[in-house]
Amino acid sequence: HIGLLLPTCGAFPIAMLGCWLARRTPVPLNYLLSPEELAYVIEDSDIDTLYTVQAMIDFLGGEDKLPRGVKIRRMDKLKFSGLPEPRWPPYYSRDDLAVLIYTSATTGRPKGVMLTHGNLQSNVRAAIEHSKLTSADVFLSVLPQFHCLGLTIMTLVPLSIGSKVVYSARFQPRKVIELMREHKPDAFVGVPSMFGALMTVKDAAREDFNTIRLFVSGGEPLPNSLAEAFEDRFGMHILEGYGLTETSPVTNWCTPTQNKPYSVGTSVPGVTVMVVDENFQPLPANEDGEIVIAGPNVMKGYYKLPEMTNEVMAHIIPRGSSKPLRAFKTGDIGHIDDDGFLFITGRKKEMIIVAGENVFPREIEEVLNRHPAVHASAVIGKQDGVRGETPIAFVELEKDVEPVTSDALRKFCRDSIAGYKVPREVHFLDELPRSPTGKILRKALTLEAEAAPA
Repeated sequence: HIGLLLPTCGAFPIAMLGCWLARRTPVPLNYLLSPEELAYVIEDSDIDTLYTVQAMIDFLGGEDKLPRGVKIRRMDKLKFSGLPEPRWPPYYSRDDLAVLIYTSATTGRPKGVMLTHGNLQSNVRAAIEHSKLTSADVFLSVLPQFHCLGLTIMTLVPLSIGSKVVYSARFQPRKVIELMREHKPDAFVGVPSMFGALMTVKDAAREDFNTIRLFVSGGEPLPNSLAEAFEDRFGMHILEGYGLTETSPVTNWCTPTQNKPYSVGTSVPGVTVMVVDENFQPLPANEDGEIVIAGPNVMKGYYKLPEMTNEVMAHIIPRGSSKPLRAFKTGDIGHIDDDGFLFITGRKKEMIIVAGENVFPREIEEVLNRHPAVHASAVIGKQDGVRGETPIAFVELEKDVEPVTSDALRKFCRDSIAGYKVPREVHFLDELPRSPTGKILRKALTLEAEAAPA
């Protein structure tokens, strides 16, 4: 296994191709991890050689921050302009391990997701067909390539069809706007926090986005208030997508010709998306349940964790069929409407049970985010001796706005949602804790809520 410790750049796909041609398995490494976390991933993944650049070693604080015994190979002198033709190693079988991607450590240790060449190739083909991508499309990417979305959609897709892709090693809102003006991209994929940051560029204008056909948000739910504010200012409708590292990652994706407000779209070709009840029986349209995914994009399993792999897999018989499918249990809650569009309601593990009533944090967060003083919010459940659990809100305020009190926000919520859903407590933070890809770290908020006085 070969570690790739690289910023978002054109050297990454070359290093990955080199690994495959040498019959090695690349392991993209999250350079934003702590030295202890990075050492754990390197040891757990059985990496013996690391490809990197000096700037990355400097970013980490020096070579002594890396585990001893790992061979380091630098790619600083690489000069590269493009491949003569689209490329994918032809001699691998579908079941051969293609890449080992470690999930973010929001709970416990990171897990290595084993994705095969069949997983990746099927997802690349599905994304190209679903979104009608061609070699004429220009991609602009700021997503880290250690993230499955940045790897599959913004690296392997353009590599496979021979498209031009412009990479930026760091997400800087102003620089992204400047790159849009210079390169006039057709496709841009980001996480919700990136779209919020683009709103802060004062001289950004509608014409900066004129060439973009695919403007997609993924990684976590896109707040409705952010989507509406972005469209009001720039005239750009952000298309939501859905997927997980374990599904290579894309399962659903809105397109310019097929989209519905607040939906993450229909499933991509070859992928079966079902909503099931607690007994893993498929539910009819418009009923909420757990989302499960089946198809050639579903991972081989977690590296060296067979029991954990078995826990997240199930064999489910789709409605109208007699053949069971091997499916991944996402832990997400949602429903599919009569037209096949998927809507995400919340996370199964994040569901709050208040006096026997199910409450999903996203519903409360959407209300809080509509308040003009609120920049972002996160809601978690806190143990309550009377009601079992009660919602607790953490709020990040907009800069330079009139201060707002917790009582005012609770009253604001009460006007839109049932009383039992109104947060009992509202805590203000300068910044919500986030992962390197912008996801809110709810585990950190849970610890803070337990420590906070009632």
